[in-house]
Amino acid sequence: MANTTTNPQTKPEAEVCYIINGMDCADCANKIDDLVNRTDGTANGRVSFINQTLKLNLDESITSKEQLEKKVRSLGYEIKEKTDDEISTEPDGAWYTSKQGKLVLFSAALLITAVVLSFLLPSLSTWFYIAAIIVGVFPLARKALASTRLGNPFTIDMLVSISALGSIFIGAATEGAVVVFLFAVGELLEGIAAGKARAGIKALADLAPKTALLVKDDKVEEILAENLKINDLIEVQAGQRVAADGIIISGESQLDDSAITGESMPVSKTVDDSVYAGSINSDGLLRIKVTHDPKDNTIAKIIHLVEEAQEAKAPTARFIDRFSRWYTPLIMLIALLVAIIPPLAFAQPWHTWLYKALALLLIGCPCALVLSVPAAITSAISAAAKRGILLKGGAVLENMNKVKTIAFDKTGTLTAGKPQVSDLISLDDNLNLLKLAASVEAGSSHPLAKAIVAKSELENIDLITSSDSQTIRGKAVTAIINGSTVAVGSPRYAAELTTLDSKTQNQIDNLESAGKTAVVVLKDKKAIGIIALQDQERPEAKSAIAKLTSLGIKTIMLTGDNAKTGQAIANKLGMKVKAELMPQEKLEFIKELKQDSNIAMVGDGINDAPALAQADIGISMGGGSDVALETADAALLQDSVSSVAELVQLSHATMRNIYQNIGFALGLKAIFLVTTLLGLTGLWPAIISDTGATALVTANALRLLKFKAK
Repeated sequence: MANTTTNPQTKPEAEVCYIINGMDCADCANKIDDLVNRTDGTANGRVSFINQTLKLNLDESITSKEQLEKKVRSLGYEIKEKTDDEISTEPDGAWYTSKQGKLVLFSAALLITAVVLSFLLPSLSTWFYIAAIIVGVFPLARKALASTRLGNPFTIDMLVSISALGSIFIGAATEGAVVVFLFAVGELLEGIAAGKARAGIKALADLAPKTALLVKDDKVEEILAENLKINDLIEVQAGQRVAADGIIISGESQLDDSAITGESMPVSKTVDDSVYAGSINSDGLLRIKVTHDPKDNTIAKIIHLVEEAQEAKAPTARFIDRFSRWYTPLIMLIALLVAIIPPLAFAQPWHTWLYKALALLLIGCPCALVLSVPAAITSAISAAAKRGILLKGGAVLENMNKVKTIAFDKTGTLTAGKPQVSDLISLDDNLNLLKLAASVEAGSSHPLAKAIVAKSELENIDLITSSDSQTIRGKAVTAIINGSTVAVGSPRYAAELTTLDSKTQNQIDNLESAGKTAVVVLKDKKAIGIIALQDQERPEAKSAIAKLTSLGIKTIMLTGDNAKTGQAIANKLGMKVKAELMPQEKLEFIKELKQDSNIAMVGDGINDAPALAQADIGISMGGGSDVALETADAALLQDSVSSVAELVQLSHATMRNIYQNIGFALGLKAIFLVTTLLGLTGLWPAIISDTGATALVTANALRLLKFKAK
């Protein structure tokens, strides 16, 4: 998207990030985007009017920072380089304290004075109307001239400036003043809307407390939270917010995670449970080991992802941007033809057609059209973040709206991911089945392995030292114990090594039909026992699948588990199943599904990474882990299947909102275009076609901030 003219001898420079104050609308962002495109030595430029940021790679041997900053300032914006820990928001303040707010108030004062004088001193009132035009149009004309010098004369500022100044010369100063005032009001509304979106990010940043209680040498001292380091021990008292991401070392309590995950009910947590910075400790005294640097905690990651998402344009937004780039010069050409052809070709009065041409320039302003998509996308991204749904850009919402099938991983997604040993069936009474199996599985991170080891710990079994431990992906774990090779694996793996007798096979079949997962323990390729484990479905899973079905979404469960166990769980949840899939087979199956329709994949963000990447939309239920936030297109911090249905509903609501916005923007313009050419409306109704549409689009988009899933 940027000009990549660089010296072949130079290497890509590090990213530079700027905060740009005064960039409160999509058109402002497009101007700066266009400036970056036309500047040599720049690459990978991303502009966000919501975050008020410009990020790019800059080759200073071609264009220095000072030169780039000077160009941006010439457009009428303030620019400064952003520091690592700086939040890209302007200082809080009422709308009337902003530069645009003061301009609106001053213009209003001049207009009111002119109206009063029109009754008392009519000859003097005209000068106040002209003054109102000049005051209002000055910042616009300045930006228009700067854009022209930088190679882009076709801007909204240019359209309004020509129309407003032209109104003076044709004796329509009264209408010209109203035009400039209404345009200023429209820009103010866009700024207020952008401010509300930024306020959501700032509220997130304010969640984490500024101080923390550091425990050192059994003493507790208060320090700045930003000075905490990984492995520090902190204390969190009842009623306080947690100062850093970490793990509970001692204590138990109810924690309110609603601001981070969207979970409305407090969550019980105890030793070894993870906690988020910004969570509220409801009752108990907790001691927590810090696991993340304060600049890299969950809140910081959420802010980063939300900001990145707002910079990433949806396909529709990119189309609208391209459309407006040729639409604006086309409108100027049409207005010029309207102004000169009727008088020259048909001897029509110049004044009448100049007036209509100026009105056409105002009707042609694409403000509302340019704003229609980013306003809705930004509101939707903010609404999702409040519910613990993190999205990597507007494209996620747009593509999610097209999804017809959602594939779910089973373990940890549709089930709790915490299986427990339910049956121990020994085929050799001389051996301690659980002791051997746990000795092999010790150290494995697989949920089934953890469950077997946990069972041995519960029964106080001393494990045997093993060696040469190996994981056969998707099949088994093997190790050498007392000179024998012991394996804990799937029945399918066992069948590859030995022949299971009919009694053993029947026992496995019965366990699997009951929805349990059976693993076979083998010693020197001989089956010595069966261990059955059961993982309970998430309590909300059945209702979430039913909700997706009601939304017209097909659902299918993908699992590496055996077919009978998979089918038993799928039957309970009311969905289809594809079982006994290796990770590579999951990937291939997703490829097959994509041939028929757009597909989303929901998994844990670690084991399912290939399938998540292959799907049109990858959704991670990683609970905020690093991998979960980086692997997929969307991450569900609440770790609930219900959030998937919420995301689908939000995507549908967002696209409806976008289509409504585009309809408002183009519909009003079409109406006033006809009425202007017919001579039924003039300049100030023409600006209403844009300012009115801008107000409608803004208000409509802000409705998404209050989105509630049905």
